[in-house]
Amino acid sequence: MTTLPTSPLTSPREDHSLSLRGSRGLVWSVLRLHRAALWIWLLLLAAVSATMLWAYGPGFDAAAADLRQQCRDSVVACHFPSGPWYGKYDTAVALSTLVVAYLPFLVAVWAGAALIGRELETGTAHLAWTQSVSPARWLAAKLAVPALLITAGTAVLIPLHRLMWNGGEELLWADWYDQDAFHANGTVALAYALCGLAVGALAGLLLGRALPALGVAFAAMLAITYLGNDYRPSMWRTVTVTGAKALNLPDDSLRLDQGVITTEGTRIGNNLACTDALDGAADLRRCMARGGLSDIWATYHPRSHFWPLQLAETGIVLAVAALAVIAAFVLLNRRVATASAAASVPPDRRTAAVGAAV
Repeated sequence: MTTLPTSPLTSPREDHSLSLRGSRGLVWSVLRLHRAALWIWLLLLAAVSATMLWAYGPGFDAAAADLRQQCRDSVVACHFPSGPWYGKYDTAVALSTLVVAYLPFLVAVWAGAALIGRELETGTAHLAWTQSVSPARWLAAKLAVPALLITAGTAVLIPLHRLMWNGGEELLWADWYDQDAFHANGTVALAYALCGLAVGALAGLLLGRALPALGVAFAAMLAITYLGNDYRPSMWRTVTVTGAKALNLPDDSLRLDQGVITTEGTRIGNNLACTDALDGAADLRRCMARGGLSDIWATYHPRSHFWPLQLAETGIVLAVAALAVIAAFVLLNRRVATASAAASVPPDRRTAAVGAAV
């Protein structure tokens, strides 16, 4: 009986180690090729984190001291806070909130222009495909490495922003449901950032040029963000109250609609009749009787709906990101298949086909 020698190239253990080295090499190539973006990302994380920590600690203390001094000097000035330290604190909170909230736009334009579009435009991607790296593995690495870095970075920024926000709530100028604050205070920020990566990659593959991909990725994220902000109140069930409760909603609630119910049972929205009857239930009943009304109603989201709304929107945006990733892989496979089919055609037939088409 003859035994076949085991070749190193066919050894399962060696094949596994080669595969691991190839995967690591692909990851390091992505990091080296985009090291400028990596350094910018790390510097941005450090700067924004330091700003939020300052606003949580010494910045808040100095701003609160400014506010207490104003309240001692004038009751009117107490309601219109100002002062050098309060101004710096307000600027730090506003800028850090804007950075965290609009980070997905930066990710989208970078992914469309530099991550995918420029490599297709300059031929770097095609060169990688000739170095024993399949197009699917190339795209997977292009998406996985930035996704891990974005997830790690936002996992730091979001808790720090919540720490700053909850610690300085008495000095803040926005409510929990305001668009920028809502984005920066929860998992929605991560979902939109990953969606920006997926949408930018799809735009880069679709157009194959850096500048057009940048514009399309930005426009796509603008549309997705607008739709998310517009449909957010309907992503979770609302609370509807009637009677005197409709006139005394919690101060921190997101008020959606308010109206009246006629004696026939018809509900009329956006109607403020009898809302000035604040002297008690008796006045409210008299006002409704004069107007032929049977009740008053209001619909709102209480503050306790923050996390349900966050998680619902996060799931929807991640689903959009997943669809964009699937579309990117399908588009890449079709383009590679088309290019392979064209390359397999003999030169004389290719020339004849081109001549016939002309």
